[in-house]
Amino acid sequence: MSSTESNTTVISKPSSDVRKNLERKLSLRPEKQELVERNILKDSTIAPALQAAQVELERSQLEDRLDRAIRDRPKPEELVKEGILKGKP
Repeated sequence: MSSTESNTTVISKPSSDVRKNLERKLSLRPEKQELVERNILKDSTIAPALQAAQVELERSQLEDRLDRAIRDRPKPEELVKEGILKGKP
């Protein structure tokens, strides 16, 4: 047996172990649907490259809605006048 053959054998065995270990871990990996159900992945029909932009857009829209709701909410004086809030004692 030449030194090249023995090196190949030595290298192949760990590679085989690594392959088996990787296959085992991949077989234990949860399915995509399970990850979606556990809220680890987002259930999205758009391309992965666009998902970050979608999340950013949704967040921006939520911020806009909240800003508008806070800006348009009634003043405390109006709530006192309507009997919803008690006036200062």
